[in-house]
Amino acid sequence: MQSTEHSDFDIRDYLRTDLFPHFMCPGCGHGIALRALLWALHELDISMNNLALVSGIGCSGRTAAYVDTNTMHVTHGRPLAFATGLKLARPDLAVVVITGDGDCLAIGGNHLIHACRRNLDMTCVMLNNEVYGMTGGQVSPTTSNDRFTTTTPLGNHEPVFDACELATAAGASLVGREITLQTPSLKDLFKTALSHRGFSFVEVISDCTEIYGRKNDLGNSTEMILKQKSGIRPESYGNAVEHPFRPGDWKTGILTRVERPEYGDSYRQHIATKQRAVKTVTK
Repeated sequence: MQSTEHSDFDIRDYLRTDLFPHFMCPGCGHGIALRALLWALHELDISMNNLALVSGIGCSGRTAAYVDTNTMHVTHGRPLAFATGLKLARPDLAVVVITGDGDCLAIGGNHLIHACRRNLDMTCVMLNNEVYGMTGGQVSPTTSNDRFTTTTPLGNHEPVFDACELATAAGASLVGREITLQTPSLKDLFKTALSHRGFSFVEVISDCTEIYGRKNDLGNSTEMILKQKSGIRPESYGNAVEHPFRPGDWKTGILTRVERPEYGDSYRQHIATKQRAVKTVTK
């Protein structure tokens, strides 16, 4: 779904520019993903006063700090746990979690499973660059086979997680994936996720040009964004001829969308029912 609408979006209206220059390396896909997310929030007219961004540890965790809104930078692997408490306490807020493949699937994997299971109304954005970029370049659950990291000097031999299949199996009611190269499509996927009533999981295939790209000789950022996306199915795009993608197993766009009871609503109804029952008994 490509947006053709003209927009007065200016990313500087949403950033804490006093914190610049930012920490991201040249060519890092995380900045593209952040721009797409803010673009989506702009088009949905979600006020920064009514938004909360929760992030964990890692390169992904630093992105939220640059947004001029309510932000929480929490412990490694725990942003979904903090966000759950925040959303239950303040259901009026639009809660978005920004996390990475290591933060979300390794140390935070347990929290992801139960966030999907509950189906609380929030959006989880997982920036997947296939590596622990900030903490030393270690292997992550999404590191491709045979790729070199600081902890796999002979190449990665572990099976790779499909994060979207995991989220779907655990019960997430909206699951999608997109790549940073297709920024308008990524923005539209974010809009769908933010508008969905329930738990939304969006995997963004991002790029680590320095810690990961250099070690695996993936070229400069332009070359890497094409090489690392070669496993994406070109059928997902109308401009497949323009980009040299090779057919692969990874699909993009909305992969799962189902209607399930939203946890916050059902929990509040459950408590109200129990409270009425207690009052009836005590009369």
